[in-house]
Amino acid sequence: MRPPAEFVQIIDRVRYDVRKAELVAGDDYWDGHNWERSGRNTWLYKTPKGRYFTVTLTQWQGERDTLRPVTVDDAIALYEGALSEHELSYAEAFPGVKVEDA
Repeated sequence: MRPPAEFVQIIDRVRYDVRKAELVAGDDYWDGHNWERSGRNTWLYKTPKGRYFTVTLTQWQGERDTLRPVTVDDAIALYEGALSEHELSYAEAFPGVKVEDA
């Protein structure tokens, strides 16, 4: 699966639209056989106003594609963890977030 070209949802009176958001990261890597991760792929987006949301597409019967707003902390956890294919650098994805050296 590739990132959705169109996906819009209103949640708590806020419109989230992938066409107006910037793709930050995803889990859509080629493993030698397919792009899908267990029949699902997830992408992280950032809106022009700095909100984050995920879109998950599924191939499973009975499941629906979903859009879910996430906090900046959840977005960082996804970026640093499960969503290993980064479209933006850390600084671009999370402006103002301080990263310390170990």
